[in-house]
Amino acid sequence: MTQTDIWRLNATDLTTLTRSGELSALEVTQNAIDRMHQVNLDLNAVVEDLSTEALERARDLDAAVAGGAPAGPLHGVPVTIKINVDQKGRATSNGVVALKDVIAPDDAPVVRNLQNAGAIVIGRTNTPEFSFRADTDNPLHGRTHNPWGRHISPGGSSGGAGAGVMAGIGALAHGNDIGGSLRFPAAANGAVTVKPGLGRVPAWNPSQQVERGILAQSMSVQGLITRSASDLHLSMPSLIAADPRDPFHVSMPWRGEAMEDPIKVAFTKNTFGYALHPEVDKALDTARDALVDAGYLVEEIDPPDVFECGRSGYRALMGEVLTLMQNDIKAAGSDTIRDIFDVYFQEFPPIVDTDLIRMLAKRSHYAREWSLFMEDYALVLSPFLPQPFFKPDRDTEGVEGVHEVLGCAVYSYAMNFLGLPAACVPARLADLPSGPQPINVQIASRRWREDMAVDAAAAIEARVGQMCLPLWEKMGT
Repeated sequence: MTQTDIWRLNATDLTTLTRSGELSALEVTQNAIDRMHQVNLDLNAVVEDLSTEALERARDLDAAVAGGAPAGPLHGVPVTIKINVDQKGRATSNGVVALKDVIAPDDAPVVRNLQNAGAIVIGRTNTPEFSFRADTDNPLHGRTHNPWGRHISPGGSSGGAGAGVMAGIGALAHGNDIGGSLRFPAAANGAVTVKPGLGRVPAWNPSQQVERGILAQSMSVQGLITRSASDLHLSMPSLIAADPRDPFHVSMPWRGEAMEDPIKVAFTKNTFGYALHPEVDKALDTARDALVDAGYLVEEIDPPDVFECGRSGYRALMGEVLTLMQNDIKAAGSDTIRDIFDVYFQEFPPIVDTDLIRMLAKRSHYAREWSLFMEDYALVLSPFLPQPFFKPDRDTEGVEGVHEVLGCAVYSYAMNFLGLPAACVPARLADLPSGPQPINVQIASRRWREDMAVDAAAAIEARVGQMCLPLWEKMGT
């Protein structure tokens, strides 16, 4: 590897070299910035370039270590931050023109935790308006493109994060997930992520004027998108560090107690009437075989009704959105996002008033069913989406478009309603008529056991390989 190829290294490899002194934080940061400037013009993944500040921080970190200070666990690792999370002195625009001058007075917990671990923020990544689409485009910063080609959406809402990290812009990309916003971009770009469970990662925006709704608080989580599962094991312990500004954060170690082998995995291909594409079917078979060969006991069995749980949960979320956000969407949203929300409300008729209170109560019923099931099956391997990832702007094409994008994604948003961890990992590279694209699967895990979901993702990755390698070959870099 040449000095100009440092950007290819995963965070795990980078920290081995920076902590040993073989690479300086400045060398790593400069190389990541060079890569960002090389590819971002075409992708529009990073919409705020923080090169100057990043290089200054890298120099400070190098000087501190030279002076005897300990190197952090993420020493010198270049990261990006999504523009819907506070970073001191930067706009938390959430992709909305009216919010472009909302300047954060302090760092959000995830930003603070990453920087405390020695990571270096090189840029801020794009999101759709209000971070509420599975695609990434907005009137403020424009469209983000998928590095695999413009035949695939980059996903959303952390679309800039997913496209950027897979193209080599930083080794770690921050994102968040209220219904799939970490996993959609991971699936679209062939990245690896884990949606943490409820309370696992501290969350709060110092710039916010009012508290979020109860479902936004309980379904939305902060996380990271990476190119390899090992980088999640490296970085998530830093991300989950406690912060008193989140009073409901649960302080627990990243690694739970070891389980007796073999770990039982429930395997399902049930798509609830949605057509299962042959390439998704093959990806699921590959993932299953990888887990079997890694020593897991995989049994084909359906978990509790994810369709009813997922649809009910998303309808409840739409009820909260209708109650608390509708006026903001109408006042500050573009015609595009207003039209999309109108169709969301058709696809997921909002549960409101007394019925919403009842559904919030019933959430415990769904969670208990899954908790009991996962006493026997610690993991659940399932499709993420039943079809290959959709094209850009598919969700602007009326009821049919929203139905394809979100209607079928019950394995995604059900995990948010349940508050369970769920990893998303590529299990196949499909050669489709429109062009090549990765196919990801989902692995849900027991509460508080994100580490087990990531272990299973690593076993699948060991069989399939890192999807960034064929991507970079396709990009000619």
